[in-house]
Amino acid sequence: MIDYKAMINGVAVISLAGMALPGAASAEDFSIWVRSDGSEFMPRLVEAFNAESEHHANLQIVPVDELVQKYAIAAAGGSAPDALSLDVVFNPAFASVGQLRDMTDFAHSLPYFDSLSKAHLEVGSWEGKNYGLPFSGDASLLIWNKDLFEKAGLDPEDAPDSWAEIEKDAEAVSALGDNTYGFYFSGNCGGCNIFTFTPLIWASGGDIFQHNGRTATLDSDEVAAAVEFYRGMVQKGLVPEGARTDTGTNFFGAFANGNIGIAPSGSFAIGALNNQYPDLNYGVTYLPGSQAGEWSSFAGGDNIVISAATDESKIPAIEDFIRFAYSPEGQTILARNGAMPVRSDVAEQALAGLDERYLISVKAMAGGSTPYSVVFNDLINSRNGPWITALNEAFFANSAEQARQALEQGQQEMQSIIDAAY
Repeated sequence: MIDYKAMINGVAVISLAGMALPGAASAEDFSIWVRSDGSEFMPRLVEAFNAESEHHANLQIVPVDELVQKYAIAAAGGSAPDALSLDVVFNPAFASVGQLRDMTDFAHSLPYFDSLSKAHLEVGSWEGKNYGLPFSGDASLLIWNKDLFEKAGLDPEDAPDSWAEIEKDAEAVSALGDNTYGFYFSGNCGGCNIFTFTPLIWASGGDIFQHNGRTATLDSDEVAAAVEFYRGMVQKGLVPEGARTDTGTNFFGAFANGNIGIAPSGSFAIGALNNQYPDLNYGVTYLPGSQAGEWSSFAGGDNIVISAATDESKIPAIEDFIRFAYSPEGQTILARNGAMPVRSDVAEQALAGLDERYLISVKAMAGGSTPYSVVFNDLINSRNGPWITALNEAFFANSAEQARQALEQGQQEMQSIIDAAY
C-alpha cells in the first residue's frame, strides 16, 4: 500500500512546466501530468492534439523522481490531475487504493485493443479491470561494441545469444587490456537491474514474483543461476571495479565511453548514442536466457491513467486525447521523439525512416514482461530496499554460497514487505 503520510512528510517543492493556453479553462479542458523523462515526446503530442481538437490538454511536467510522491499527495488531497502518464510499475499501487478510474469499457471499445502492448495492459489491470492503458514504450536490450569485437578477433556482426556467449565474448574483449572490459552493469542500482537483469531470469524460465506479486521468488534456482552468471564475470575481472558502487550514474556512460564490449541497456540508448556518440559502432540485440534462442525484455514506459476523482465532463476529452495518441500520427510523434509506439499494428509505419535498430526494440517490448507489485517502490526502487541490497551482495560475493545466502535474506525481507501490504 502507498503510505501517503510518509510521502507528505517528505514532500519537496517542485516547479512545473505548464503548457496551458491563455484564457479561462472550460469543462472540455483537462489537466495531464508526465514525468520529466517524457519531456521530449509529450509536449509535441499535446501541441498536436490541441491544434487539431476542440478539446484542450493542459500539460505539466514533473521531475521524474518526484512524480509518484506528488501524485500520491494530490490524489489523497483531492487535487490530482485529470489524467497522468504514469510509469507502468506504479499502476498497481494506485489502482489498488482506489485512486484510478476504471477504463475497461473504453479500452475494449477501441478497435485496435488487441494490438496494444500486452505487458502494459497486464500491469495496468487490477482485479480483472483496466485502470491503465499503454501510452509510451521502452524495452531493455543488449548492446555490443562492434569495433572492440573486431579488435578481439570476434565477428562484429555476431551478437551473443546466450550467457555462455556473452561471457566468452567478454573474455576476448577484456584480453585487449588497456583499461578495456568485456562487460558492464550498474551493480548498485535497483531500477537498472530490474530493467536489465530480470529479463535474463525471465528468458531462463524464472521470475522474481508469482501470484500477481503476492509471492517473492528471489531465492529460486533461476535467480541464483543468473546471479552466478554475473558473479562469474566479476570474479574473472571482466567487469570494472566501479560497477560495484554504481547507483546508475554510469549506466549509460560506461558503454558510451567506448571501452566496454557488452552491456545491458534500453531502447533509449539508440537515440542517445546516435546523437551524442555518432562515431560509436554498436549493435543491438535481445537480452538472452541461459540457453541460445531464448530471450526476454522489460516492457517499460508509461501507462495513461485517469484519476478517480476526475469530473465526468472531462472524460470525453481525455478519451479523445488517448485516441489521438493511438492514431498513426500520434504513434509517429512518440516514435520520433524518444518513445516506442505501443500499437504493434502501426509500429513499423511510425518508425519508418528511423534507425532500423528501433524495430528490435519494438519486438523486444512486444515479447517482454513487466513486474507486477503494489509495493514496487519499497521492494525495487528504494536504495536500501531488499532487491538491490541482496543483488549487490550476491553479484560481488566471494563464493556461490555467500551469494545464495544474500538472496535468501533478500527473499525474507521482500516477502515481509509484500505480506504487510495485503
